[in-house]
Amino acid sequence: MSRQQFLRNDFNWRTLRMNERIGFVGLGIMGQGMTRNLLKAGYSVRVWNRTSSRMDPLISAGATAGASPADVAANCDIVIVCVSDTPDVQEVILGENGILSGANEGSLVIDCSTISPQATIEIAGQLNAKGVKMLDAPISGGSEGAANGTLSIMIGGDEDQVERARGVFEAMGKTITRVGKQGAGQTVKLVNQILVVGNCLAMSEALVFAQAGGVDLEKCLNAVSGGAAGSWMLANRGPQIIDRDWRPGFTINLQQKDVRLIMQEADALGVPVLLTGQIFSLYRTLQQMGLGEEGNHALVKALENLSGVQVA
Repeated sequence: MSRQQFLRNDFNWRTLRMNERIGFVGLGIMGQGMTRNLLKAGYSVRVWNRTSSRMDPLISAGATAGASPADVAANCDIVIVCVSDTPDVQEVILGENGILSGANEGSLVIDCSTISPQATIEIAGQLNAKGVKMLDAPISGGSEGAANGTLSIMIGGDEDQVERARGVFEAMGKTITRVGKQGAGQTVKLVNQILVVGNCLAMSEALVFAQAGGVDLEKCLNAVSGGAAGSWMLANRGPQIIDRDWRPGFTINLQQKDVRLIMQEADALGVPVLLTGQIFSLYRTLQQMGLGEEGNHALVKALENLSGVQVA
């Protein structure tokens, strides 16, 4: 094949991908930014959200309103789902007026939620029986990554469907990795969350320790962030803790849901998750205090309560 033919074929493939109509179901903290980036990339996007007012800013930005998940699926080639938990995904895909009831043969469902790997495989089986493909493609990067199009996307499913949707993934994320077969994306996302919450607890302990030691917290962060202790969590959430800024990139309630999924999957696999279990209990105390809608970095408040030392 000549270079001209290769470039022409590549152009035709990219054009075909851009012509696919995109649906987006679930317009929360993450879905809002992801949909905006799809619109910026030039895709035609049809949206639906249980709380319909969340569709309004996206409609103003050029999206079309769907009447239900089924309506979105009936009018789109690729439907992206980004909702809170396993029952929510089951409802919007398999429930009455769900995606399955409206999807056309040959269409593709991409689930960017974080849910049970086993439930993902079961949902995919029901979609496949109707001739609809599925990718589990959970995301990481917080609200900042969703807004900036720099999410990390870990994908389980057929390689040809990943390539089909690559332009869509590239509009929303920066690190796009097919990690294996159906369900593998969800398993890798739980790996990611073990690391996230463990990192968050280590950061919280360190800041309480620094506060008790009487050092300048901003200088302390600057000193350690550039070395082996540096991390995304420390760089992005450490300053928020110092400023007592609890605005969520990801809420405690959502983080705790992911921790619960880790605990359930670890039990099924028969592996210990000692640190994650401790964090589950700490987050539970904060939920009991009514702090579930604060950012996940408010984990530090549990340690402040135990120590009597407040980071500020």
